[in-house]
Amino acid sequence: MIPDYWIEFLNNNNLRNIEIEIPDEMDLSELDGGGLKIFDEEGIFEESTKFYPGIAVKNDGYLPIASCLQGSGDPYFINCSEGPAGRLYRIYHDEVSDEGYTKEAVNIVLSNYEKLLELK
Repeated sequence: MIPDYWIEFLNNNNLRNIEIEIPDEMDLSELDGGGLKIFDEEGIFEESTKFYPGIAVKNDGYLPIASCLQGSGDPYFINCSEGPAGRLYRIYHDEVSDEGYTKEAVNIVLSNYEKLLELK
């Protein structure tokens, strides 16, 4: 379920359970920055199998990789179809349901998830 390249990224950079603040000027979404906490493997599994939006978006390749520290409940995702160095997304949980979601529910936060390393 978790791509090898993501596990390697976590391992090589000691990212499990660390908190990162994305400054307004780097955030490509409409929210202007935000804090996140990187999941470990258990967190990824839980968020993608027990909670929305993870449940609803996993069939489209989205993998939850971090929680929101602002209290919004909008997790951060990578899309496994993009492979290594893909984008970092925020998916708005209140715009996702059993019936699906719209493209407006998915916002690009960083053009490349590896930019998280600049903020560590």
